[in-house]
Amino acid sequence: MQVYQLKVTLRGVRPTIWRRLRVPSKLNLGQLHHVLQISMGWTNSHLHQFSVAGECIGIPDPDDLWGAPTFDERKFRLEQIAQATSRFTYEYDFGDGWTHDVVIEGAEVLPELPPDQICLGGRRACPPEDCGGPYGYADLLQAVLNPKHPEHAEKLDWLGSDWDPEAFDIDAVNKELRPLAARWRPKGAGAARPKARARAVSD
Repeated sequence: MQVYQLKVTLRGVRPTIWRRLRVPSKLNLGQLHHVLQISMGWTNSHLHQFSVAGECIGIPDPDDLWGAPTFDERKFRLEQIAQATSRFTYEYDFGDGWTHDVVIEGAEVLPELPPDQICLGGRRACPPEDCGGPYGYADLLQAVLNPKHPEHAEKLDWLGSDWDPEAFDIDAVNKELRPLAARWRPKGAGAARPKARARAVSD
């Protein structure tokens, strides 16, 4: 099984929110969408799309006759994308405009992909849904982190007192990804294969 290592960074947010993932090269972009939702911490409550080499790839809308064409994400595999570019974007929630920069850092061949090693690392919690995008999230952080802010109590009541913008639980993420990983297991998995690693892209 060939797998790609991806680094996913949420654009426009400081401190940086990022995840490092390892996924099969044969995943289509529809499947990758679910991996990104779980690993980042989104709830899949809004529309999404990928932008690859200037092309829009997502869920086509048959009623949209005037906009730029959207290609079906289920028909594009990650290995096809990697042949064209090592960088693309994933946008979630067109209202808030969360853009994720996705970099293919490298590739390797494994007998199988361990289900608890899909997410290899990350930093910081996902922003709350419907908080207004990067600018709204920046305002939210100011209110939450400053007890003297006039909206401090209101924002904490909305978020819950246990919300922590610095929290990231890699074990919980991999546990949630495990059912997806089980579907990727190749038939006859377990036979040893030689490993090959491509040149990695630096951070």
